[in-house]
Order: sequence, then C-alpha cells, then structure tokens
Amino acid sequence: MLLPVGEIESQSLLLNKPPTVWDYFHRSSKKNEPQISTNQEFLDWFTQHEKQFHAVVKQHHWIERDFLKKLNPKLANLRSGYNLLTGMMNEETAELIITPDRTISNFVEELIAAAPDLEGGKFTALKPPVDIPDFGIEMAGFKFDATTLSFYANENKKFPDEIDITICYDSFTEHEEPQITNGVYIFLDNYLGELNSITILDNVTVTNVAEAEKELVPISKLKDYLVWREKEFVEKYEGVRHSTENDTYHSLQAELPNGKPLIAIINTDLLSWDSTASHPWVMVLTILYKPKNDSGMPDENTFTELDAIEENLLKELKDKDGFLNIGRHTADGERIIYFVCKDFRKPSKVADRVSMQYKDRFSISVDIFKDKYWQSLQRFNPNTHL
Repeated sequence: MLLPVGEIESQSLLLNKPPTVWDYFHRSSKKNEPQISTNQEFLDWFTQHEKQFHAVVKQHHWIERDFLKKLNPKLANLRSGYNLLTGMMNEETAELIITPDRTISNFVEELIAAAPDLEGGKFTALKPPVDIPDFGIEMAGFKFDATTLSFYANENKKFPDEIDITICYDSFTEHEEPQITNGVYIFLDNYLGELNSITILDNVTVTNVAEAEKELVPISKLKDYLVWREKEFVEKYEGVRHSTENDTYHSLQAELPNGKPLIAIINTDLLSWDSTASHPWVMVLTILYKPKNDSGMPDENTFTELDAIEENLLKELKDKDGFLNIGRHTADGERIIYFVCKDFRKPSKVADRVSMQYKDRFSISVDIFKDKYWQSLQRFNPNTHL
C-alpha cells in the first residue's frame, strides 16, 4: 500500500513510542547531517541510509515518523512542493514515488533519472498509470470508479484544440463538492498517470449526473479519447516554429493601483500569431529586486543585472527549438519575464540553473502552466488595457 505524506499512523499517537534503529542512528548523527542542495547530494544521502528506510517500509511500522518525516526536509532543500508516496512493490522491493503535486514546474524526472540502482528499492517519478480494468479508489467515504464516474467532452469553436471534459459523479452535491472534486483529481492522477493527467487535460469540470449537458460516456473510455485527441494535436502542430528575428516589439506603460508605474516590452507580433497552441506552455519567471526609490523601478546597475538574467535565458531557450520570449514587465520591485514553450522540461531546468546562479543577488521564482491560447498574456495586447 502506498502511504502519502501527512498520513499519521495511529501508533504515533502513543505517548510511549518504542525507540527504533533509526532513532539511535538519528541521535548519533544529527550534528553531522549534511546540507542538501543538489540532486546528487540528496541521492547520496538517501543511498547511505537506504537499508534503514527499507526496513521501516517493509515492516510498515512508524512510516510517518521514521521515513517520511526524515525525507521531507531533505527534499524541501531541493524544491518545496514535492510529495512522497511509499510502499512495497513486492516482498523485497520498496518503492519511493516523488510527485510534483500537479505543479509542472516542480520538475522531478531529472532527479529520478540520476537515481542509482538499489538492491531493495526503486525510485519512481510521478504516479504511474494504473493498468487495472476495474480500478477505483475510496476517499472520505466516497467511491471513485467505473460505477460512479462518467464523462463527456466539451467543444469550444474559439478554442478548438483545448481538451475540456466534464466528469459526472453519481451523488454529487454542492456541499460535498471539495471532497468529490479532490477525489476525482486523485482518481485521474492514478488512472491516467500523473504526467498525462497534468499535461494532456486542459480543463476538467466536476458535476452531478443530473446536470449533464451531453450523453454520458463510461469513464473506462477516457484513455482512448485522450489518446485520439493527443495524436490529433501532435499531427497538427508537429514541427511548427516561429522566428522572432523580424518581430515587432512595443513598449507599453500603465499605472498600478498603488499609483506606481509599470513598463513592459512585449513582442506584439507573437500575441496575434494564429498557431499559439503549438507552444502551449507558459513560463513566468519573477525576479524580486530592491527599488531605487518610491517609483518601484530599479537603479541602473540593477537594470543591467536584470537584463543579463534575461540574456542567459535566451542563450538556452531559442525560438528555433520551440521557446519564444514574449517579453517582460518591470514594476514595484518586480521584473517578470514571459516565455511560451513547446515543452515544459527544458524551461524548468534552465530556470532552476539561472535561479541558482543569481540566488545571492535576487529572489527568483518560476511558474510553468498550460495555456494553449495564451489567454494569460492577452492583457499585454496593445488593443487592451494593462
């Protein structure tokens, strides 16, 4: 059984918890615990203690205290937002699944790819798809399987490439909406596989069977539908690229609600491109700086450093490879840089490297999300107001 982070075992509530081999190890080595800042450092640390971890998982005893609570701080040093699941794949092999918790910028595949072969353990990136015909889960008293779930596809002529589905739950009520919606997403992550659930689906609505607007399709047909839609999408946009060499850039100005100025440099030709869905991933890199005065703008040296960060991104994220720089805006202690991308993996890795390079000078954060029609960027269209 896979146990998620945060699941406190009933035994841990006992006041007189017996000491374990890990307790003695932890007490003797606490002062010498290494600082984890790279994937390799985490993997080296885990490998060093793999036998203790394996014993805890195999015995299914104190997993929260002696396994998950030890790993969480180490992983958090790499990136906040990772979630853990663990359990025995078979009698001898313990599996550790690291997931980004539906946050695509929490890139985890590179960490797993670097993991060593372990005699009694296996690292897995993201929740894999479940290959069980009658798969189902139960959460908070609700059952999610082929008997309770069905779906239908929504079509929007304005956004024809979006994969938008409505999932119907038999006994859905507004009062129970948060629990049911959460259960549906967890079902999808496991049924489709977490990567497919995050990257293929654009919009998911959860509602009652009685409110269905179309004929219902068994949930068992969802995988086939998504394979067909994804194949259609890839064939339509495979090889589509855009050269920004001769594009037009506009300088836009606006005023924030607090009265401070906002200045943006935007590739307006890209915003009117008719193949936006070919680059469905938007990367937003936010850099915090210390303003020179009450205007919120940076001083000259900081401006130069901020531009250097953007140049570093552009050296690795080239338009011919499917990475387009939409532009940037500067206001109130923030420089925000926008890219649209064919894929999310390379931008995530490049942004991480740049963030580490400048960590002593700036606080840098990155968000990557799917937006096939760049709706989040249309506020920079010169025909609309910022």
